[in-house]
Amino acid sequence: MIVKKIHYTDRFIKKLKKLPDNIVKQAIAKEKIFRENPLHPSLRLHELHGKLKNKWSITVSGNYRIVFERQENGDILFLSIGKHDIYKYL
Repeated sequence: MIVKKIHYTDRFIKKLKKLPDNIVKQAIAKEKIFRENPLHPSLRLHELHGKLKNKWSITVSGNYRIVFERQENGDILFLSIGKHDIYKYL
């Protein structure tokens, strides 16, 4: 997987702004790792299933995840960020 460019939904930005500062810092650090090496083991990258088919998740910290879609042109669209129960709300 090659990351050309990352775009952010309004939902992602809104959720990010509500997170504790330490989680925001971790999310920024994980995004940097993702840009450089999307297969880095610390990201725990995995494809989602069921109603979230064609979406992917990376781990920010123990309970926090970023959910995204891969676009046909190679760009990434960050959909949302939150605790593990984020999957219920997508």
